[in-house]
Order: sequence, then C-alpha cells, then structure tokens
Amino acid sequence: MSLHTAWRKLVNIVMLSLTGLCALFTVSALLFILGYLLWYGGKSLNWAFFTRLPVPIGETGGGMANAIVGSAKLLLIASLVGIPIGVLGGVYLAEFGGKTFSFIVRYTTDLLNGVPSIVMGIFVYTIIVIPMKHFSTFAGGVALGIMMVPIAVRTTEESLRGVPRVLREGALALGASKWKTVATVVMPAAMRGIVTGVMLTLARVAGETAPLLFTAFGNQFWSSGWNQPIASLPVMIYTYAISPYDDWHRQAWAAGLVLLALVLIANVGARLVVSRRISFSRA
Repeated sequence: MSLHTAWRKLVNIVMLSLTGLCALFTVSALLFILGYLLWYGGKSLNWAFFTRLPVPIGETGGGMANAIVGSAKLLLIASLVGIPIGVLGGVYLAEFGGKTFSFIVRYTTDLLNGVPSIVMGIFVYTIIVIPMKHFSTFAGGVALGIMMVPIAVRTTEESLRGVPRVLREGALALGASKWKTVATVVMPAAMRGIVTGVMLTLARVAGETAPLLFTAFGNQFWSSGWNQPIASLPVMIYTYAISPYDDWHRQAWAAGLVLLALVLIANVGARLVVSRRISFSRA
C-alpha cells in the first residue's frame, strides 16, 4: 500500500467518524429534549388539561383548552395569509421571474427571513392593533402569516426548480400553456417538497411567543370570534414558566409537550397524505 493511499484511507476514516459523531450528537440532543418533555410534561397531562380553562392564582388544577383552540385559530389565519402568498411567490420566481426583479424579491425575502420575530410583532401592532385599539386573534394570525412567507417562498422555488426540465418541455410540446403546465405538471411533481416546506414554516411559527405578546396578547377565558384577545400555547408556556407556582410550572411542561406533539402529528400527517396522493397518481 502506498503512502498516498494510506493517507486517503486515514482521512476517510477520520471524516467518517467526525460526521457520525455530529449526527449522533444531533440525534442525542433531540432525544434528550423529547425525553425531558415526556418526563416532566407527561406527568401533568390529564383529561382536564385538554378540556378545562385555567384556574385562578392560588388554586391547583385546571387546563389549557382555550390555549389549544387559540393556537389552532392563530395557525389557521397564518396559513390563509402566508401559504398562498409564499407558494405563489415561489412559483413566480421559479417559472416566470426575470433576472433583476427576481433578484430583488429573493434578496428581500432572505432579509425578511432574518428579521427578529419581535420586530414582526411590533410591526403588526403598529398597523393593526393600534388602529383597531385592541388586541385580536386576527392580528396574531397576520403576524405569524408574515413570518411564514419567506420560508414558503424559498422552499417552493427550490422545489419547483428541482423538477426536470423535460416535464415542462413535454407538456408544452403537447400544446399546454405555460400556466397549465405549471399547475398540472410541475406543481404536482414538486408537491412533496412544497408541502414539506409549508409544514416546516408552520412548525416554526407554532412556537413563536414574541409576536403574539404584541398582537393576540392572551386570554384566561374562551375567545369567541376573531376580533378579541386570545390565548395561545406559546404565551401560556411563557407566562406559566416564569411564575413562582409549582403547579403552573408542571402545566408549562405539559403544554410544551402538547405543542411539540401537535407539530409532529401535523408533519407526519402531511407526509402521509402527500405520499399516498403521489402513489395513487402513479397507479
């Protein structure tokens, strides 16, 4: 064996070991967080946690039913605001955009993605909460929706660019228009990546607290409609975690576990739906 071959094998072993250790560290950190949430949050989960409202200070028990429903309402508004804008923006950049304008949009999108979430909350507070003179579910959903746009744009664009060019050329050769080619050929082929990107951005905004403090604020009771302050799991976790009450601390751990479980279920469900739809279309 030559010296050069031995050196290449040594470098290969060292780099393979380093990448394996990094992967092990990443998985271990994730498992540690999950185990910590299960250990401290699982003990406080019961039927009352999902069905009852928070109890007054000094009493034990209660639940976060209003916060669970509130988070779902906020994410619904965020999805209606962020997903159409993000996906259509990504389609434009990948299929119809030119050079100069597309560069400006990409740069602006990347810049928006780096804006701190608390700044998003202050922005929506200024343009919605102050003119309306009160906090609301709508304002919180808009703040989260704006945060969803940059990731949805970039993931949609990259997913569409990954579709082979021959699919576009084949559809155009058969007489389909540009929009029909994109809608019926390109987007279905890239649907798995688009849905994955959307779920990633939903998972990101689901745990945001700072924007909701300026927009949705919070509520200890049920919030009817979309024009009132509303409770949410991230804000309740923050409020309960910094409190001096042990029972609130236990419920904060339980809320963190529920929030993580909901995000995980949504991601797994979306992947199953997309994979089943792709398999049916191929069949």
